[in-house]
Amino acid sequence: MGAGDKVLLGVVHLLPLPGSPRFSSRAAVLERALADAAALVRGGLCGFVVENFGDAPFFGERVPPSTIAEMTALTERLRVAVGPEPLIGVNVLRNDARAALAIAAATGADFIRVNVHVGVMFTDQGALEGRAADTLRERGASPIEILADVAVKHATPPAGFDLAQSAKDTAYRGLADGLIVTGSGTGEATSVARLSAVRTAVPDRPLLVGSGATAETLSELLAIADGVIVGTHLKRDGRVEQPVDAARVRALVGAARAHGAPKFCTQ
Repeated sequence: MGAGDKVLLGVVHLLPLPGSPRFSSRAAVLERALADAAALVRGGLCGFVVENFGDAPFFGERVPPSTIAEMTALTERLRVAVGPEPLIGVNVLRNDARAALAIAAATGADFIRVNVHVGVMFTDQGALEGRAADTLRERGASPIEILADVAVKHATPPAGFDLAQSAKDTAYRGLADGLIVTGSGTGEATSVARLSAVRTAVPDRPLLVGSGATAETLSELLAIADGVIVGTHLKRDGRVEQPVDAARVRALVGAARAHGAPKFCTQ
C-alpha cells in the first residue's frame, strides 16, 4: 500500500467451515468463496480479506488445526482464481494472528488483519490480549504486512482507555504496518471523529476504515483514511449473510473514482 494510494478492499466471508456448528458442505463453502472473490475483483476492488466469518461462536486466540488447514486450502484456491495482482489478506477470527500468518505465508497472501494486537479488549470470547511480540517474531523477515485494529468492533475497552494512545502503541510499540478503525459492530458506521483522532495520533501509517463504509459515505471517509475494507454494504440487500452483489461493488468503485484519489489501484 504505497503513499498516496486509496485502497478499496472487500471481504470474502467464508461460510461455516468443517467442525464449526453450522457447517454444511465443503462444496458450498468453496462455491460461495469463489463467486464472492470474482465479483469483488471483477467489480474493480483492489483485493479482499479472507475471513472465517461463518465459524461463530469464535475461539478467542487459537483456532483448531482443521480451521487453519481449511482456510489455507481455500485461500490458495482464491489466489489461483483471481491471479497474482489483487491484494489478499487473512483474518482468523477471533484473534489468531499466528494462524493468519501461517496461512498468508503458505498462500502468498499480502497481509493479515489482527483484531487485538496490543493491550486488552473485552469481547464475547472473554478478555483478548494483544500478542504483538509473538506476532512480530513469528513474521520475521516475511513481507506480509500486519494491519491491526484500534478499539476493534464487537469489543469493549478497559477502564481508562485512550484511543489516541492505543493507536500510538499499536503503531510504534506493536509495530503494526497499518491501522484499522471500525464502528461498534459488523456493518456499523465508523465515526469520522474517531478516524480523525487516530489519523492525528499516527500520521505516518496507512489508515483504513474497517466497517460501515458505503458508496454514499466513501468520499468523506477517504478524505481522512487511506482506504476501506467493505463487507456488509457489498452484499445483496446489504445483508452480511448474503452473497456479494456485483452492482454494489461497481457503485462503490464509481464513488471512489468520483472522489478523485491521486492513485487508485483499479485505474
